[in-house]
Amino acid sequence: MDIKKSLGLAIKQSRNAKKITQEDFSGISSRTYISTLERGLYSPTVEKIDAIAKVIGIHPLTLLTLSYLVEINETDPTSLLNQVQVELSQLFP
Repeated sequence: MDIKKSLGLAIKQSRNAKKITQEDFSGISSRTYISTLERGLYSPTVEKIDAIAKVIGIHPLTLLTLSYLVEINETDPTSLLNQVQVELSQLFP
């Protein structure tokens, strides 16, 4: 699965988990745009990912982490988050 589709599924899963409708994004985007993102047809900007995450009530990194978990068909974030922690510590020793 490509990352656009994974991100779309992550948006949809997190939106549904928080009981948020596509219409609830009207302050930042149209329902049609959110639907298009959820189907993996568009790639949102970083600013749009940030805005979407705020509406859902999660950190943008949570949304991106979920996207990569969807992509690798994994539900446990431990390994992925450990990798991020190691890489960040290497960048900022």
